[in-house]
Amino acid sequence: MGFYINGASAISHQSTFKNKGYTENIFELNSSHELLAPNYKEYIDSKALRRMSQILRMSITCGIDCLSQSGIENTDSIIIGTGLGCLMDTEKFLKNVLTLDGLIPPTAFIQSTHNTIAGQLSLLLENNNYNMTHTQNTVSFEHALLDCMLRLNENDNNVLVGGADEHIPLLDNIASDIGVKIVEGKMTSGAAMFALSNERNKHSLARVMDVETYYGKSKNLQDQVNSFIEGTEIDLILINSNEALEFDLENIVNYSSIFGYLHSGSALALHYAVDVINEEGKQNILIVNYLNDNMGLILISNLEA
Repeated sequence: MGFYINGASAISHQSTFKNKGYTENIFELNSSHELLAPNYKEYIDSKALRRMSQILRMSITCGIDCLSQSGIENTDSIIIGTGLGCLMDTEKFLKNVLTLDGLIPPTAFIQSTHNTIAGQLSLLLENNNYNMTHTQNTVSFEHALLDCMLRLNENDNNVLVGGADEHIPLLDNIASDIGVKIVEGKMTSGAAMFALSNERNKHSLARVMDVETYYGKSKNLQDQVNSFIEGTEIDLILINSNEALEFDLENIVNYSSIFGYLHSGSALALHYAVDVINEEGKQNILIVNYLNDNMGLILISNLEA
């Protein structure tokens, strides 16, 4: 049961990129911490790099690194979850509309759509297979995972799935207007990519056992969680919530305090879980993503559980 994660790559405010065991040196995020980006020129052609916004640079670099880890050159599907999409290019396009006379340069508009990430990966990988973007608010990554699992249940052998969102200063001013409820902490940028497969191989790191999403304010959160895990003994809960939640487990980590707040933060939580499973030998990890009255649940296990 479950699908194998054969590659995992992430860029965030922690030292996640190509750094196994980073969870041993995790720190609580504050306003002084910046995104820890690699040298993108090692992964993306310089000419193309100049035209890419932060979210594209993060996502493509993670995607290339993830496929390299998994030992495959290409993938049967590319599936991305993003809550707010390419904000930097959207803002640039709108500014051009308001300030420029005559014809407006098309690049910012072309790269402002949510499906630009998956599209750019497809172009760079010369991949003409299934290509999909999911944008369901704070559970966009969970829907990308659900789609990935459907593809693997059908004819796909390998799927590249990821979550990415970026922060721009304007977002801080309009957050409440677009339904973003932040209790404390900071809004951030980040991306994480995973190579999932039906088959276990020498590159396998962990298994995604199940994914579920719920909409609307829940009065029975604990019942929903219990039903989801069906008595599975959980070693660690990674949680992101703007409401006080209680669980009968001491080992709980608030991943928003580590990665900050972003709509696809559960993708970074999954990367965290993969690292903990491989470095600390955890058996089962539950990711609880409960923001904006939407809830996503992800159950991840080690290879032997």
